[in-house]
Amino acid sequence: MAQPSITVWHYPKCSTCRKALKWLGARGVEINARDIVATPPSAATLRDLLKRSGLPVARFFNTSGESYRAGAFKDRLGAMSEAQALAALAADGKLIKRPLVDTGDAVLLGFDETAYAAKIPFPGGGQSSRRR
Repeated sequence: MAQPSITVWHYPKCSTCRKALKWLGARGVEINARDIVATPPSAATLRDLLKRSGLPVARFFNTSGESYRAGAFKDRLGAMSEAQALAALAADGKLIKRPLVDTGDAVLLGFDETAYAAKIPFPGGGQSSRRR
């Protein structure tokens, strides 16, 4: 059976994204890499990812980014509807916490080796064996 492809929205200039892609590649994970700034996920895609993640929409925001600060989202986000927040994320990929990973079964934000090892299927079946 073929290994499912995992979609990873990333920003090429982001060291955390590069680290995540390298980690996945070293484990033989087939990825569909998408530049989160050039082609951010649509509001509909983000709505689906949000629903499947079980996280609040605020967790999808890159709170340390320039777009977040410039848009005063720290002050505005609490008053925004979910639809408004998703539209803002879809309009500016730099607002989205990255990397954003969709395994088909799980949605992961940022790079956390433990979470990746637990949630991402690896070639050969199952999750990572976490060899060090």
